[in-house]
Amino acid sequence: MRTVKPHRKYMQLAVCEARKNLLVPDGGPFGACIVKGNKVIAVARNTVLKHDASCHAEVNAIRLASKKLKTYDLSGCRIYSTTEPCPMCFSAIHWARIGSIIYGNNISDAKKIGFNELSISNVSMKKIGKAKIKIISGVLRDECNRLFKEWAALPIRQLY
Repeated sequence: MRTVKPHRKYMQLAVCEARKNLLVPDGGPFGACIVKGNKVIAVARNTVLKHDASCHAEVNAIRLASKKLKTYDLSGCRIYSTTEPCPMCFSAIHWARIGSIIYGNNISDAKKIGFNELSISNVSMKKIGKAKIKIISGVLRDECNRLFKEWAALPIRQLY
């Protein structure tokens, strides 16, 4: 596994975006950032509580990046996600041809605080689908887990 240091600043953008849902809960404490080279292309958060179950942070970021770059093909991009992408998000990342997933905490961490997650890891999906996506885990994991603790303390979380 590569060093975490070069990924910290982009993951921090995803964490800051996720933190917005602690103030105005449009969705869970999830954020994502898409980068191409050293340029930030898109930053988004989960907005499923705005009545669209597909509006996970990663999908929202892919939509923004595709619109900005005027293409569905996000080859050469990396996605930073506060939590390991769910199967829907992993598939969207694969179809968008994003080359790397860098995430903080795991799907199992999300399940522990009550999110309706499928227990299928990105590593398993990569293997089953023979995807060429590079996966780096544990970037700012403590900070991402802190988001979950803060979310769990909110009275609004019963809606999720």
